Formats: sequence, C-alpha cells, structure tokens
Amino acid sequence: MGEHSPKPPAAQGSVQSGPIDAFLDKAKNVAASASRGRLIFALDATMSRQPTWDMAQSIQGEMFRTTAAQGGLDVQLVYFRGFGECRASRFVSGGEGLGALMSRIACRGGRTQIGKILRHALDESRAGRVGALVYIGDAMEERLDALAATAGELGLLGVKAFMFHEGQDSAAQHAYREIARLTGGAYAAFDATAPGRLAALLAAAAAYAVGGRRELERRAEEGGDAARLLLSQIG
Repeated sequence: MGEHSPKPPAAQGSVQSGPIDAFLDKAKNVAASASRGRLIFALDATMSRQPTWDMAQSIQGEMFRTTAAQGGLDVQLVYFRGFGECRASRFVSGGEGLGALMSRIACRGGRTQIGKILRHALDESRAGRVGALVYIGDAMEERLDALAATAGELGLLGVKAFMFHEGQDSAAQHAYREIARLTGGAYAAFDATAPGRLAALLAAAAAYAVGGRRELERRAEEGGDAARLLLSQIG
C-alpha cells in the first residue's frame, strides 16, 4: 500500500568519546522516539468526499498542535479512491507536511475499501507501535463480517479505531460503530458544515495516540466535549 519513510541518516560530524557516550546517545534517541505517538489517518477519497477532504486538509494541523507538548505525533496518511486504488504515505511529523501530501490528492469515484485500510493498520501495528487509527468516511459498501474480523485482530493488538462518520447513512453508521466497538475505540458523527466538531474529534484522537487514556481523561476534566465523548466509549 505504500512505502515507509526511510530512517534518517546518522548525524554528520558527531564525535563519540567512548562506549559510555555511545550508550547514552542511543538511550536518548530511544527515549525521544518512544515519546512520540504514531497515528494512521485514513480517509475515503471517493468523489462524494471532496468537500470533506478539503475540510480535513484545512484542520488536520490541530492533531499536531494538540500533541506538541506531549512529545509530538507522527501521522501516516492512508486513502482510497477510484477503481481499487488505496495508498499510504510515509509518516510525517508536522501539519505542513501532511497538508502538502493531501493537497496533491483529488477525490475520484469508486467504492469503499475500508477492509484495505484495516488490514494496512494491522500490518503497520505488527511492524511497530501504532497509537490509534482515525478513519473519516460517509459510506460502507463491503461485507461487514470481513471488516469485523480484521477489526477484531486490531483490537487484540491494542489499536483502537476512531470512526468519524459524516452524514446519515445507516449502513455506514452500523459498520463504523461495530468496528469501533471491536477495537475498543469510539464512533462519532459530524456535519461537514461544522468543521470545529471534526477538528475537536481529531485533536482528541491524536491526544489519545500520544498520551493514552490518561490524556483523554485530563482533557475531559478540562471541559473537552470531544475527549469526553471518546472516553465514554473506549474500552
């Protein structure tokens, strides 16, 4: 579904004075890496989704802003569109980078490929820790039994799916709620005419990806409605 970003090259010109310094440098790098969250940001990019795609592009930076004080967030964009096209980007560490990726993608007609999204998240979580999966969509045109089986596997690995649903489609609502339940995640509906609602949901999900349940609890105590909604559902 796409290639992972390459590992950054070693710093040039650094001087190691001995094995103890080498060990301390390695420990520092590991600690810095561990403090960052990793989130898969998945969207339906079929033709009906263009207005919401544009809205998501304009507000996605909130995920990075809300987690900066916790250690930061790396986000991978995954989308499907057209006839069987489903792609994943590298992980990016800032809203500007993710926005640039999204700006190059136009929505195209096609059917949903939620199963591919879930299987990709499963593969990523087996390769390395994934704090959460966020999915934004408005439809579901696949076999729910197959989606549920993969969602159950994600749940066993501890990857919660936050399913954000635009519109009133009852089949999509049922499927999204079931995927959220099986992963121990959460479902929330939003209206494309109210971007603030989606921005708050993305911020809350990102906060969970970095800081876990404790961070959601803190945000809920501070009056965050989106955090409170997600917290009321997660397992």
